[in-house]
Amino acid sequence: MRGSRGAPPVLKRFGQHFLHDQAVLEAIADAVAPVRDEVVIEIGPGRGALTDILAERPNRLIAIEIDRALSEVLRLRYAGKDHVTIVEQDVLKVDLASIADGPFVVVGNVPYYITTPILFHVLKPPYPRQAVFLVQREVAERIVSPPGSKSYGALSANVQAVASAHIVRHVGPGSFKPPPKVDSAVIRVVPRVDPIISIDEVDAYRGFVQALFGMRRKQIGNSLRSASQLTAEAAAQVLAELGMDPTMRAESLSPGELAALMRASRAGAPG
Repeated sequence: MRGSRGAPPVLKRFGQHFLHDQAVLEAIADAVAPVRDEVVIEIGPGRGALTDILAERPNRLIAIEIDRALSEVLRLRYAGKDHVTIVEQDVLKVDLASIADGPFVVVGNVPYYITTPILFHVLKPPYPRQAVFLVQREVAERIVSPPGSKSYGALSANVQAVASAHIVRHVGPGSFKPPPKVDSAVIRVVPRVDPIISIDEVDAYRGFVQALFGMRRKQIGNSLRSASQLTAEAAAQVLAELGMDPTMRAESLSPGELAALMRASRAGAPG
């Protein structure tokens, strides 16, 4: 499928849906709200609809685009703007803090098929001050869901352990070309000043949470044994020490409770 005349073709393998609603674009640019001397890193600029707005603002802008044809178009378009840099690369392979070389914020229309990997990549220390993403509405609602709710899961617990998040606005399919089959939402994610897990615990926590929620139908007493390789007796002791009911399930635990369970289970694991 081709876009407007003179525009590069849409490459389905990259999950490209180009946002063209000017009101939504302005809202995203306003929501990221960089302060003086902060670098703005845009993920997936596509044909530059949001980039055009960001490039008119004074902050240094680094736009990371994986599509070669789109990257070339963007480089030519912003050749006269010294504060704009186009990086042709897979964002998951880019050290964001390193290319920013200072305080930074992140913004982007994130490809839906790799939303979670991108979120985890951005929420990797050292953190941006904040990130604003256009994502699938269902994903946004999962991110902000509280413990015990139907949508609460591994993504919710992982994001909320290191950041606060809220939905800025909802966006319908008609705001895109080609229109996706789902509704979207703009979400703001702000790293916590008091994260529930330490920098050294990020990878271990993510693995632990993914393992527990991978067995979400099981009671926590059983899923903990598998996730932490504990004996039945050791798992029961860990839960008793934390005052947790072994018949509850992972989705009823807050990020703080999950972190406490991870630490206790690691201390109680053999070897």
